Amino acid sequence: MSQAGVSDDSADDDDAEAPSAPPGTRNYVTPGGYARLQAELNQLLKVDRPAVVNIVSWAAGNGDRSENGDYIYGKKRLREIDRRLRFLSKRIDTAVVVDPTQHTESGRVYFGATVTVLDDQGTESVYAIVGIDEADPGRGRISWVSPLARALIKAELGAEIRFQTPGGWRELEIVAIRYCALTDGSELGANM
Repeated sequence: MSQAGVSDDSADDDDAEAPSAPPGTRNYVTPGGYARLQAELNQLLKVDRPAVVNIVSWAAGNGDRSENGDYIYGKKRLREIDRRLRFLSKRIDTAVVVDPTQHTESGRVYFGATVTVLDDQGTESVYAIVGIDEADPGRGRISWVSPLARALIKAELGAEIRFQTPGGWRELEIVAIRYCALTDGSELGANM
């Protein structure tokens, strides 16, 4: 049987789906981020994949697979799901969960901190330093490996930090540091 138009993508690099931590570092993640990774893995494993397997099985019973759109698309979707499952499994296995609410020092910036900064125009912005898989700059959540987060980490309250952006060097003053739980629906008010 020919499977024209169907390519085997199983050799694709699983890590191409999302940025990875620098070599030799840990995959830090907040409890909420870890829960989201696990929820996605469970959804794919227990709901999405079985549904696609049923469609592929049904389509395979319809005869000629080379021109069977349900079969071809289903097989492609299964490869995508399996690739994502491998990726999520690796991320979960290497995750180091850091709960910001358990952090006792509030005078320095570390992973999980929610930091309020002031730029030279007087604009205040708030950023939470989170794991690579949970970064969402539009909501004020920046990856701990981003240039801004790297400049913030280990800085003290009141410090002025300097970091490189695509538009050039920026300077910010740290005006508040807090360690609190991050909820899914919260926007932090980033203005950069």
